[in-house]
Amino acid sequence: MRIELHHRVAILLHEGIRGTHGKTGLAYLRYGEAQIVAVIDAQCADESLAALTGIDKDIPIVASVAKALAYHPDVLLIGIAPSGGALPDAWWQEIKDAIAAGLSLVNGLHTPMGEHFGQLREGQWIWDIRQEPKELRIGQGKARSLSCQRILTVGTDMALGKMSASLELNKAARQRGMKSKFLATGQGGLMIAGYGIALDAVRVDFAAGSVEGMVLDWEDEHDVLFIEGQGSLLHPGSTATLPLIRGSQPTGLILVHRAGQTHIRDFPDILIPPLLEVVNLYETVASAGGAFGRVNVKAIALNTFHLDPESAQAAIAQVNQETGLPCTDVVRFGANSLLDKVLN
Repeated sequence: MRIELHHRVAILLHEGIRGTHGKTGLAYLRYGEAQIVAVIDAQCADESLAALTGIDKDIPIVASVAKALAYHPDVLLIGIAPSGGALPDAWWQEIKDAIAAGLSLVNGLHTPMGEHFGQLREGQWIWDIRQEPKELRIGQGKARSLSCQRILTVGTDMALGKMSASLELNKAARQRGMKSKFLATGQGGLMIAGYGIALDAVRVDFAAGSVEGMVLDWEDEHDVLFIEGQGSLLHPGSTATLPLIRGSQPTGLILVHRAGQTHIRDFPDILIPPLLEVVNLYETVASAGGAFGRVNVKAIALNTFHLDPESAQAAIAQVNQETGLPCTDVVRFGANSLLDKVLN
């Protein structure tokens, strides 16, 4: 299952536009290719999506699934990820209303939803994204022998924009006519691309092997693979970054950081080291994980969404001076300035 171009999508985003758990839905708003006909967020109903998010799309924000039905969606995409993955009862009722109205469902939560509903209508479906690949394997370091470049995004924290950086670099490469591919490893990326692996649904023993298998599947047709990063080596609850490094055997890394952030977002007592120290950490781990020579951080993708344009440019210049690495906000200013450095 996947979202096709002909689908009309409504995104469930209650308290996700102004809150901290709407990353998945906001990513689909920015990068999804199907038509989005409504955003559902009772907290922001009737406000301007562009003013709230900086995403320049004229899409109505409504208070409920019932209100969204006036725009004739045929798919409901769950764009929120509350802590622990459990939806409040009122939001769960919204999903039931959508299914009863005949909408198909895209679910990126850890809790499968297909088992909660009986017979669906003809053509109606439920896509539970977080599922293990059918064929599991142990990582064997095979990607190191591939001829294509493999660029992996890594971060100083979770939810910084690693997926966005990979998508923007892939878009810039394809605009130049390169044989480039974005490889999704999380629910948001899978919703957008329609293929990949949901890494956090894979048992840890098979995580590196699942990444490796995905990279091997796409190598023959492409010169460069941009692999969506997950988590952070600095975050105490993250287990995804290491298997991504081991499985993809990257030829280069992009470090993603939020301008001005000094500590892990949910853990104020865990400080983010100076960026050069973070660069050295990732380069050491990546080189050891591949055991085949040095892997460099090629550039820094800086998230400046919270800054005005002048402050954003100043933050980019400061990071460039501190690290000596190319730096820009690839969402705000485009990825072309980094692409040559990344692929060199």
